[in-house]
Amino acid sequence: MASDTIGKVTHFYSRIGVAVVDLSSSLSVGDQVAFTGSSNFSQTVSSIQVEHESILKAKKGDTVGLKVDQPVKPGDILHKS
Repeated sequence: MASDTIGKVTHFYSRIGVAVVDLSSSLSVGDQVAFTGSSNFSQTVSSIQVEHESILKAKKGDTVGLKVDQPVKPGDILHKS
């Protein structure tokens, strides 16, 4: 299923369904990703935000907000699938 680890969840805003992720690799809108840890699911990246600004591509070292399909928890791992 998942391959390369590309980030780690640091926070989750349940009201708006957004995970805050510290990236260890680049990520783009349209990428297929998988979350593992408290929940295991895959999704297509539909939205990436940095400082409340929508962007199409984030780079290694960025802290981003991602719209997620299911709840996640801090410590969950993001993979590119």
